[in-house]
Amino acid sequence: MNHLQITLEEVDLKVFYGEYNQNFRILVHHFPKLKITGRDRVISVSGNEEDIVVFRKKIQEITEYINKYNKLNDIALEGIINKNENNIDGKFEDVIVHGIGGKLIRAKTANLKKLVEAIEKNDMVFAVGPAGTGKTYTSVALAVRALRNKEVKRIVLTRPAVEAGESLGFLPGDLKEKLDPYLQPLYDALRDMISYEKLDSYIDKGVIEIAPLAFMRGRTLDEAFVILDEAQNTTHLQMKMFLTRMGENARFIITGDPGQIDLPKHQKSGLKEAVHLLKEVKGIGFVQLTEVDVVRHKLVRKILEAYHKQEEIEE
Repeated sequence: MNHLQITLEEVDLKVFYGEYNQNFRILVHHFPKLKITGRDRVISVSGNEEDIVVFRKKIQEITEYINKYNKLNDIALEGIINKNENNIDGKFEDVIVHGIGGKLIRAKTANLKKLVEAIEKNDMVFAVGPAGTGKTYTSVALAVRALRNKEVKRIVLTRPAVEAGESLGFLPGDLKEKLDPYLQPLYDALRDMISYEKLDSYIDKGVIEIAPLAFMRGRTLDEAFVILDEAQNTTHLQMKMFLTRMGENARFIITGDPGQIDLPKHQKSGLKEAVHLLKEVKGIGFVQLTEVDVVRHKLVRKILEAYHKQEEIEE
């Protein structure tokens, strides 16, 4: 009799085992000739060598499915075990990534679809538009997809640490504790797409890095999907520094809202300048979002339209 221990690495155990161990019971049922036990991340199996080889392959396919779709129901599990492709759900062409609980994360507007297309054709993309248009959320989804598909080895999310009317120096805690609330929107997006346990593991291992823009200085970002958020608050020097961090097999998305600049009045926005200077450079894509693309509450679009009309009058 042969024995094997399989360690379930970087997979959500709650999803793998299922509610009340339902998924695990289905798995055991399909391999009656094997003695199978599961304890946390370790699966122990005993039996014929050929059966163990098949079982091990199925475990790998199941974990790959969970890591891609963040869910596993009985229909999908049966489909994987029996190799019936028609029973494996979740294959939707317009889905960017499958979030927690199998949440389907799509580009919700025509311009967000242009953002998806732009990063597929270019290594660097500028996504410019007002708040609430989903440019940051969609960019994070694209980064997670690239990581899952092994197109990149890590994700780097960054923002310029410009205080919008508040001083970080007066906030309690160490530097990380002061900066985390400012970077919270990036954490929120990731938590929609990656389980808490796996996200914490990725951050600990440096697979996902969330840091202020100043931390990018002097680095070369190879094999990374990098997002610069709130880029309207970069200065000329900060934007130039960031854009020149691009290394081999890297993808950059720069998002920003020119209507929400928090820089001192005498400083020019690095985002506006970069869009103007680089608009003719091949390999760089540009996507313009508008109030029509707002994906938050319907009132947000109306609020933005009202402010936009007032700004036109004042000009």
